[in-house]
Amino acid sequence: MLRLALASLVGTAIEFYDFFVYGTAAALVLGPLFFPSFSPLAGTLAAFGTFGVGFLARPLGSVVFGHVGDRYGRRPVLLASLLLTGLATVAVGCVPSYASIGIAAPVLLLLLRFLQGLGLGGEWGGAVLLTAEHAPEGRRGLWSSFPQMGPSTGFLLANGLTLALSALLSDAQFGAWGWRVPFWCAGLLALAGLWLRRSVEETPQFRALTETGRRAEAPLSEVLRGHWRLLLLTGGAMSVGYSVFYAVTTWSLAYTTGRLDMDRTLMLAVVMAAVLLMGLVTAPLAALGDRWGRRPMCLAGSAACALWMFPFVALLGSADPLLVTVGCVGALLAMVLMYAVVGAYLPELYAPRIRCTGAAVGYNLGGVLGGALTPVVATALATGSGPPWGVAVYLTAVALLSLGCFALLPETAPAPDRAGGAGTGTGTAEAEAAEAAAPA
Repeated sequence: MLRLALASLVGTAIEFYDFFVYGTAAALVLGPLFFPSFSPLAGTLAAFGTFGVGFLARPLGSVVFGHVGDRYGRRPVLLASLLLTGLATVAVGCVPSYASIGIAAPVLLLLLRFLQGLGLGGEWGGAVLLTAEHAPEGRRGLWSSFPQMGPSTGFLLANGLTLALSALLSDAQFGAWGWRVPFWCAGLLALAGLWLRRSVEETPQFRALTETGRRAEAPLSEVLRGHWRLLLLTGGAMSVGYSVFYAVTTWSLAYTTGRLDMDRTLMLAVVMAAVLLMGLVTAPLAALGDRWGRRPMCLAGSAACALWMFPFVALLGSADPLLVTVGCVGALLAMVLMYAVVGAYLPELYAPRIRCTGAAVGYNLGGVLGGALTPVVATALATGSGPPWGVAVYLTAVALLSLGCFALLPETAPAPDRAGGAGTGTGTAEAEAAEAAAPA
């Protein structure tokens, strides 16, 4: 299990590194380089628009790779998605600026960002199923938290390298070529990830589906026909995680460095410290989810986010490094209460025959609602002097939407996880799982 969990963590970290390095570049340099005729605010909005395209592509990627995962196995998804995202990221670092090739520059940027999103849309489903379907009952939440640490690890890698370059290079050097280096490094990381995943075995539950002839012929059609309500609820439930994470890690960078004139290197360090703490508490919180249940953790996290968004914006608007750090740390700790357990929770909501498609599409629909819109909406709302209260209203509304969706979802953690004794699964997905794995 440790070897499998590390393979899922490393691969997910690499793919999220690819995704996050674009977000950091969009906040800091892509506007003037690829949209030079725009005003600074409009250029940032345009850069975040290309950032959002990656999220729009992620549900499509989860459909494509989910079909592969449900029909042909989880293992091919792990390899193909990593390769696609890595190649697209390296290519972003090679795109000439608008000054060199004109309108073709932002068009290429848009296309490559779409391919990044397509690959990442397949990564999460394959990675969490690798651990969730191998994990022993009673520890599924803990082992499934390893891919959930991938975003934190990938963000730290991406921003650590950007921070080092920002500190070592002048603004002119960083804008000319320094920002490209993290994109080029993605190629080496992708090769390392492929090497680590080369010997990963197929999951026992998929092998059982193959042996009994119960694989879904058209997974997406089956999900849409029989589980559309569940799909919408999981998408809405996941939106708070994306909104809060990208408000802290992407929008706050642009807002504090652009509007409040905070030092870029200092702000990168602040955000990295908050993300590091989030990564450190992910596994312990997932273990609590094994004990107390997935749904209570998700409800607590969504409620905590709703309560913290106004303090977060007020602290951010102070421009005081210590207060900004408190605001960012509080926001990510509230969010990770729910995020730590969804690696186990979402797959448990769907039967194994449609699990790769259902869980991945639901997860990435939340990315469209939360991740794609948040930097753009927050940047548009953060106008005028004083703290941007409109951003706080928006983030609180998203948190309340997720809270309502989680309230309508069932608990899935098996009884032994939560009570420490013998018993059977309590969620509807557990019954479906048992039925799907039964001999024909």
